[in-house]
Amino acid sequence: MKVTLRTDVLTNNNKAADYNRELFTTTKTLVINLMSSPGAGKTTLLEETVSVLSRKYRIAVIEGDLATEKDADRIRKAGAKAVQINTHGGCHLDARMIAAVLPEFDLEEVDVLFIENVGNLVCPSGYDLGQMHKVAVLSVPEGNDKIPKYPVMFMRTELVLLNKIDLLPYLDFNVEKAKRDLEGINLSSKLIPVSAKSKEGLLDWFNWIEEAYKTCQQ
Repeated sequence: MKVTLRTDVLTNNNKAADYNRELFTTTKTLVINLMSSPGAGKTTLLEETVSVLSRKYRIAVIEGDLATEKDADRIRKAGAKAVQINTHGGCHLDARMIAAVLPEFDLEEVDVLFIENVGNLVCPSGYDLGQMHKVAVLSVPEGNDKIPKYPVMFMRTELVLLNKIDLLPYLDFNVEKAKRDLEGINLSSKLIPVSAKSKEGLLDWFNWIEEAYKTCQQ
C-alpha cells in the first residue's frame, strides 16, 4: 500500500514560526536557537555569555527542558530575564511553544534572545522556531563521532561551538577531524573551539554574536 501525504505534518509549526519570525524582524531582535546533546554545556555557555554581553546588549533567554526551572534560575542569576518551557517528555521545542511565551517579553526592549532547546541531537534540528540563526554545541567528552552520526543537526546549523576544550589534554578528541567532518557535510558552517570554564575562545563567540546582531539591524 502506498500512502500519499498531502499535508506537511509541520504546517502548523511553520505557520507559528513565520509569525515568530515576523515579530522578531519587526522588533529587530536577534534570535539564536542553541541546540546540543544533554550535558554539552549550553547553559554554562549562556551564563558566561549573559554575564559578559549584558553590559552591551539587552539579553533574554527562553529555556527548554523536560522538567524543572533549574536552568532558567541559573540564567536569571547571570543577569538576564529567562522564561522556562517544560515539555513534560517532549524532546524538542516547537514554534507554537515559543509563540505562547513571547507575550512575557517586551521584544522592543530585547536586543538578543537565546532559545536554549531541549538537549537532543535529533528532534530539535527539524523544527523551525522563527529564529535567525541555529547554533549547535558539541563538547570534547562526546568524542569525534557525533558530527558524522548526527549529520542532519550539523547540516542545518551555521555555527558549531566545540565546548570543553580545556579537557583536550586528557581526552582522545581530534579538533581537526571535527572540522573536516563538519566541512564534509556543511561547507557554510564554522567551528569555534571554546571553553566555558577557562573562557578560551569565548571572544570569538561573542564577536560572532556581534556580527549577527549588526546584520539583524539592517
